[in-house]
Amino acid sequence: MTTNKRFQSLLPILSPLIAIASALIVGAILILIAGANPITAYTALFQESLTTYFGFGNTLTKMTPLLFSSLGVLVALRAGQFNIGGEGQIYLGALGSTLIGLYVQGIPAFVHIPLALVAGFLFGAVWGGIPGYLKAVRGVNEVITTLLLNYIAVNLVSYLVQNPLKAPDAPSPYSPLIAKSAQLPSILPQSLAHAGIILALTAAGLLWVLLVRSPLGYQIATVGFNPTAAHYARISVKNTIMLVMAAAGGLAGLAGASEVMGLKYRLFEQVSPGYGFDAIAIAFLSRGSIRGIVLTSLFFAALRSGANVMQRSAGVPVTLVYAIQGLTVLFIAISLAVERQIKTQKKAEV
Repeated sequence: MTTNKRFQSLLPILSPLIAIASALIVGAILILIAGANPITAYTALFQESLTTYFGFGNTLTKMTPLLFSSLGVLVALRAGQFNIGGEGQIYLGALGSTLIGLYVQGIPAFVHIPLALVAGFLFGAVWGGIPGYLKAVRGVNEVITTLLLNYIAVNLVSYLVQNPLKAPDAPSPYSPLIAKSAQLPSILPQSLAHAGIILALTAAGLLWVLLVRSPLGYQIATVGFNPTAAHYARISVKNTIMLVMAAAGGLAGLAGASEVMGLKYRLFEQVSPGYGFDAIAIAFLSRGSIRGIVLTSLFFAALRSGANVMQRSAGVPVTLVYAIQGLTVLFIAISLAVERQIKTQKKAEV
């Protein structure tokens, strides 16, 4: 029994590892079909992204928004809600931090940086809170509302950087530079890595304490497992749904804020290359484990970081990296289906 419990506790970590390994094996077959050497390709990819100074810095930079936004998906999932709106919430968070970085001037960095981060969180929280309210009060499916709000957010930011927020004489749509006092400090000199990754890891730790060690975490889990039982236990299901959706949006908003404050220092029309959608896959791969989310975020970031080097060194198309990501999701879905079938058989035997 003890061994079985230990295996169950390790399952959230083992499942992503097995899925990743399986995806890499199938990816190696695809590389062979493409006429390249998989050992050369994978060596170039992971050596660049994990073992070189600048490559690892780039990996940490890409990991930051992935980790923030996937934590946002996870906290919603704990309450049984599907936050598909991470991409839009990233855009709104980026907008909020940009406004503070542009229009609040003359204050020290130790005030300006937290203020811009709070603005990013709040803008994302509002964008996540809208579908939360519609689900809790009006019964509108959150998958539909979060998905549709993505398009509104993307086009809103596009309009703003093409018109009122556009930098003077800018050759393409982007805002002026935010104040230096609102920029996140670098953690690896001369690389892209910035303090956003420290904030993201801190957020992961705090979220673990909240979800696993606090009464609020128990309340959220109860609503996720059985809303009816939660209601009879005098837990406000509506308030819990609105809370987790706002928190989910806020965390994704911090992903957008970190992109502006730590990497680009201005608001671009294309703030995110799809981090919000990758976050959905990362959250499901983690099987509800925050440790699993950190691991899978690092893996996805390494793939993105080393993709171009793999193409140059081994002649493997960058699109194969996205195929490996998709295969990883496929294998974790297979493992979940098999696990569910095993549980069903055990119940039938009992």
